[in-house]
Amino acid sequence: MVSVSLEDLKAKIHQLEQQLQEDQVLDPQKLQTQYLGKRGLFNTLSKAIKHVSPQDKRVAGQLLNAFKTSLQTRLQQLSDQHQSTPWVDLTAPGIQPPAGHLHPISQAIEEISRIFAKIGFTRVRYPEVDWDYYAFESLNMPPNHPARDEWETFFVEGPVNKQYGKIVLTPHTSNGQVREMERLKGKPPIRMINIARCYRRQQDVTHTQMFHQFEGLVVDKGINIQHLKGTLDYFAQEFYGPGTKSRIRPFHFQFTEPSFEVDFSCHICHGTGQIGQRRCAFCKSGWHEVGGAGMVHPNVLKAGGIDSNQYTGFAFGWGVERTYTLREGLNIDDIRLLYSGDVRFLEQF
Repeated sequence: MVSVSLEDLKAKIHQLEQQLQEDQVLDPQKLQTQYLGKRGLFNTLSKAIKHVSPQDKRVAGQLLNAFKTSLQTRLQQLSDQHQSTPWVDLTAPGIQPPAGHLHPISQAIEEISRIFAKIGFTRVRYPEVDWDYYAFESLNMPPNHPARDEWETFFVEGPVNKQYGKIVLTPHTSNGQVREMERLKGKPPIRMINIARCYRRQQDVTHTQMFHQFEGLVVDKGINIQHLKGTLDYFAQEFYGPGTKSRIRPFHFQFTEPSFEVDFSCHICHGTGQIGQRRCAFCKSGWHEVGGAGMVHPNVLKAGGIDSNQYTGFAFGWGVERTYTLREGLNIDDIRLLYSGDVRFLEQF
């Protein structure tokens, strides 16, 4: 019979401890069976105690008991780790994180740009902080003209330019008209759409001190009111849906002649002003006013270096917010909500 010394037993115990540390099996239950099962490695090792000399058996038994306790502790640790780290299917689709979306006004601007691009308008952009000359004087509104009072303009503190005057926050996108004519060196055709922020001293349910406006300008030979009206009808049907009509009413703007206020037919009562036997509470007349338009004034063409005897043009412009809030189903009764930053409001779009 081959005897087993205490040193041999210690060496085998150390070997099994190393094996457990390096074992790549992830399932704790398999490890439990492999090391502490009926035919496990520990039981196989413990059978060697009968080959230990009688005087060493007590010490050998203590070594085996200590090793068994160490095994049980280590296997329990592995089991706990396995339970706290659940199995993950790396091939499963991930959970999408919360994501925002474009602001409703940004969505409206993109849609307006696409609508006009379809009929050949080029999107341009001009300064939102500009000289008084481009915001007023080049548009046939000289200094101290009473028409300038209605804009309630924000002026920027700074040096006054001898040629261009003071610096202003643009009250409308019309400052881009003469700038576009200058860019093309007074050589039409021009077919532009300018969308930008504007600023006025007004703040109520239908106005904000900062808002967005889009400006259309067409200049070429033979341009007349029919072209303007056709463009307005096209936009109304594209933005509000088939069947929407536009209407122009005589008005006065200093930079167009003749000038018009533009209305679109109501999407709720379909332009009738009536819902059943009742008057339409939304429009009250069948029409919504959206902004202004007209034939470009000869003095504005002259300021842009264009011969008004050869060329004519039309322009239109109104607020993006106003245009957007008239869409069916929105029912926004306070335009300031769009800039409130209230996530509960913005999540609806």
